[in-house]
Amino acid sequence: MQASVTLKAGKERPLLRRHPWVYSNAIDHFDGKVYPGATVQVLAHDGSFIAKGLYSPASQIRVRILSWDEKKTIDHAFFKGRIAKAISHRQQWVKNTNAIRLIFGESDGLPGLIVDQYADTLVCQFLFVGMEHWKEAIVQALIKETNCQRIVERSDAAVRSREGLEPHTGILFGDQPEEPIQINECGVLYSVDVMHGHKTGFYIDQRDSRDLLGQMSKDKEVLNMFCYTGGFSLAALKGGAKHVTSVDSSGEALAMAQKQMSQNNFDASRATWIDSDAFNVLTQFRKEEKQFDVIVLDPPKFAPSSHHLDKALRAYKEINRAGMQLLKPGGLLFTFSCSGAVDAALFEKTIATASAEAMTHSNDKTMDFKLIKRLSSGADHPLLTSFPEGDYLKGLLLQRL
Repeated sequence: MQASVTLKAGKERPLLRRHPWVYSNAIDHFDGKVYPGATVQVLAHDGSFIAKGLYSPASQIRVRILSWDEKKTIDHAFFKGRIAKAISHRQQWVKNTNAIRLIFGESDGLPGLIVDQYADTLVCQFLFVGMEHWKEAIVQALIKETNCQRIVERSDAAVRSREGLEPHTGILFGDQPEEPIQINECGVLYSVDVMHGHKTGFYIDQRDSRDLLGQMSKDKEVLNMFCYTGGFSLAALKGGAKHVTSVDSSGEALAMAQKQMSQNNFDASRATWIDSDAFNVLTQFRKEEKQFDVIVLDPPKFAPSSHHLDKALRAYKEINRAGMQLLKPGGLLFTFSCSGAVDAALFEKTIATASAEAMTHSNDKTMDFKLIKRLSSGADHPLLTSFPEGDYLKGLLLQRL
């Protein structure tokens, strides 16, 4: 008998709206043998079938749904089919780059699985015990569907601990790359350290915003805070920026950024790289009354969970207030949050508060801001309407009046 999870009365409602998570407090009882990664049927309190998913005994998200079809068998062919469908979506929607998110967890029906493609190299994150259980099947399907040269595992995200899993990195297929992988995004060459870089090595999710920044940068003075390896900086230089000032607290990341400048044959005199704390630099620039035509604020995740929310909101407000005070009249601000605990409405409210404070403390009483565009990740990061938690990247393009 296949194992089953029966829900408490009334707890089936989110699942009937196709939300793909079952929390531990929604479960009434289990039947059959359950173990980490086990396939289980999820039943309503009256015993009627709702969905099939994979079981995680350590996580508060006790079951993650794979299928709403009672007849669907969860086996190697199932994963092969899901992976092929995800890749087909990218082939339809993503152009002008060989750096693509091939699989985006729940949005592709493969919860807790992230797969990024950098040229002929795939980088995987197995963030859920159910995907860990099916790792071999997933790797074999990826090899067949992509003809990649290597697959790197970067399952070193903190979320694995909540699944009772240890962090793990290494080579799942092929050889270990001796050099960073070179990719081409909209005509800009980037080097990706798939073994040690942030997340899977590169922030693919900012492709569309980098491209837009490039279009807005011709003959502009650009400031890129929290620049990491210079993704936005190089896009601005490609777009014809007069000068780009880039700030990050990682000397190693800045060194890679400067190496990429050389690979793209950009004039080094058009760029300044500052190894320092971004908050301190913003304060210093304000004292020096510096101003820029375009500013990018793309900080790391300030709120990894709801417990960090208040502190994160203060940080977002502080950097955005400072950034707004550094903008020239008519200048553009690209500002982002990748904190899942900060939803889009709360982020916009925080930015509105920052703008009000920037205007209050400005010597220019005509200062004001308008929202030009809401920004997000690209078509290789599709979102389920039933799963708002997948919408982690929020961005706004503002213009100073």
